[in-house]
Parts: sequence; structure tokens; C-alpha cells
Amino acid sequence: MEKLEEKVKTVIVQDTSVGLEVTVREAKERDESVPSSLLSRSVAFLFAIACGLAVANVYYSQPLLDAMASEFGINESTIGVVVTITQIGYALGLLLLVPLGDLLNRRRLIVSQSLLSVLALGLVGIAPNNTLLLVGSAIVGLLAVVTQVLVAFSAVLAAPAERGRVVGTVTSGIVIGILLARTVAGFMADLAGWRMIYFVSAALTLLITGLLFRVLPSHDKVRVSTSYAQLLRSVFTLFVQEPILSIRALIAFLIFTSTAVLWTPMVFPLSQPPLSLSHTEIGLFGLAGAAGALGAARAGQLADRGLSQWITGVGLSIMLISWLPIGFTMHSLWALTVGIIAFDLGLQAVHVTNQSMIYSVRPEAHSRLTAGYMIFYSIGSALGSIVSTIVYAWSGWAGVCLLGAAISALALLFWVFTRHLTPITKA
Repeated sequence: MEKLEEKVKTVIVQDTSVGLEVTVREAKERDESVPSSLLSRSVAFLFAIACGLAVANVYYSQPLLDAMASEFGINESTIGVVVTITQIGYALGLLLLVPLGDLLNRRRLIVSQSLLSVLALGLVGIAPNNTLLLVGSAIVGLLAVVTQVLVAFSAVLAAPAERGRVVGTVTSGIVIGILLARTVAGFMADLAGWRMIYFVSAALTLLITGLLFRVLPSHDKVRVSTSYAQLLRSVFTLFVQEPILSIRALIAFLIFTSTAVLWTPMVFPLSQPPLSLSHTEIGLFGLAGAAGALGAARAGQLADRGLSQWITGVGLSIMLISWLPIGFTMHSLWALTVGIIAFDLGLQAVHVTNQSMIYSVRPEAHSRLTAGYMIFYSIGSALGSIVSTIVYAWSGWAGVCLLGAAISALALLFWVFTRHLTPITKA
């Protein structure tokens, strides 16, 4: 059989964020055309599973903080640093690793990060002291950003006509991973101690990495011709050039600060008298946020219809109002459940709308836009985690709720005063 001759077509696109050119290579073989989409439904589903498993690593510690504090002799007021250090690692990964998706082969990047995650999870699982616990947690957070590389890769591989569906499928894995992380971690802690979840996650990550290695296509449609230093600088340049990114990133900072304020110290009032819930029971409250997945799907559809600003205002208002029932936690677990459902519904609606709006600009810089936006998400989560445990030690659950409501109110006010600065954008 005559060997097919590959013909390469080069398309030049100006990328003003780095001042260089982006080279798009479309390989075409004789008598054979490149398929319109390189991502099948089954591979998209595998992406979703991999994303869910990776992002869950960031949230396992939240329902386990009391057990960690007891074993390592850490005060309740400072144990939140475990979550904070994980989020700091995640923020560094967003800045240092995610932009590489616009520069390097994404298949190799994803597999390498996943294999290193296996080692980091094992380190947390065997940590004999709080120093190694924090080091391992930071590395776990750093490498968990493979989630964002997978999301950007799915957008590149999908055909334009089905990109929304593919990205939606992959993103749903992230939402489910976050929801199940707290539930599964709590169950594992009651079954075999808090360390077990990290060993189980390491084994599952190794399995998923093997599958990704077999099925990930090596084809990359877009590649930036630049140095790594210029690539990192361009992340910050995008904030200046695209007001929509800076505004939506600040909204993300506020909403995820309030999210960490809610979830990080929650284990303490629920595990102590008079409630005295087990880790499994506490973890089940993570499932109450399942409505968030529905909110994410619906918000994406409405954003496609040009209702991004309306969805943002409604979502932020719901988040603010939800703190009222959450404040009655010590009197009614049903009130807490209703509050969590409302809070996560608003959170996911705003988060998906944010992403929809920033992805409407600079298609050649999706990885860097993702990195810039998610850095603010991670900084907010880190700040909320450490501040909320300090506030809880000082003024209890009532103080935590007042803090969360104040941050949610600030987010709503910020949106009110900036909504006219960005157009209503269709994804």
C-alpha cells in the first residue's frame, strides 16, 4: 500500500496578549480528511471522570479537619491551613502549569501531571507529621489543575458545532467530583480512618491515567510560538486587555471566598454536641449541593441566549439569601440543607456564566484565560478557609454566617456597579 503523504497547512493568527503569532497546523492526508471532531462521546465521558477525580483531591480534607487536628495536635483555629495550603498549591498550578496547555503537547502534560498526583496523594496518606501533611497537600493542589488542562483540551478537540455540549459534559464531572468528595471522604474516614481516601484516590488516579494514556489524541490544533516566561506574562496582560476577565475574576474571588467560609468550618459544629454527627453524615451534606449541577446546566443555556448578566444577578442574590437558613444550623439540619441547596445553585449559576463570558474572547488563549480566572477562584478559597476557622474559634457558627453573608453582599454590590462595563455576551 502506498504510504500516505501528509500535507501541512499553516494558518497565522495574531495573539496580541504575547505579541507573537499562533501557528495552527491542520494535517491533511491524501484521500483522507481530518474528522471534524477528535473527541468521541466515550472519550468526553472519560475526560469528565478524570476531571471529577482530580478536583475531588482538593476537597477531601474539608470533612476530615477535626480528625487531622486530633491526630497531629493542631488547634481548631489553625487546622484550616490544610485547606488553605492546598488552595495555594492549586493557585500556583493555575499560574505555572495550566498556561503550558497553549505551549506544550497537552497529552504528555496531562499524563505527567496525573502520574505525579499519584505520588503526592501517597505522600499525604503516609504523612507522619503535620509538616509532610502540608507539603503533600500543597503538591496535591498544585497538580490538581490537570482538571483545567483537560477542560481546555476538550474545547480544542471538539468540533465547533458540538463544543458547548462537550465542555458541558466535562464540566459536569467537575461539579460531581466536588459534590462527592466530601461525602466519600467522610464515609472512608468512618470506615478506615482519614488517610484511606488518599490511598484510594491514588489508586483510581493511576487507573484513569493509564486509560488517558491509551485514548488521548496527540493532535493539538493550536500552538503558541513563545517562551515560557512570555507565556506567563501574557496571563497578566490579558487582565489589562480584557476587562471582562478582570471583572469576572473578581466576582469569582468573592463567591469562592464565601464558599470556603461555608464549607471549611462546617465540620466543627456538626461533629460536636449537641449534633455529634459522624464523618459519613457530615459528608452527606455535600450531596445537598447536587442542585448546583442542575443550576450549572441551565445557566449555560441561558447564557447562550444572552442572559449572562441577569443570571449573575439572580445567582448572587440567591447566595446572599441562603445564609439566612444556614444561620439556623444549630436549630435545624433541614434549614442547613435548604441553605446549602440554594447556595450551591447560585454559586454554580454564577461560575458557569463567568466562564461562558470569558471564553467568548480570545479563542487562541483559552488555557491562559482559564488560568487567570481560576487563580482568583483559588485565592478566594484559600483566604476563606483560613479566615473562617479563625472566626469560628472566636465567635462560633453565628460569626461564620455573618462573615459569609457580608462577602456575598459585597459580591452582589460589585456586580451592580460593574455590570454596565461588560456587554451581555453570547457564548
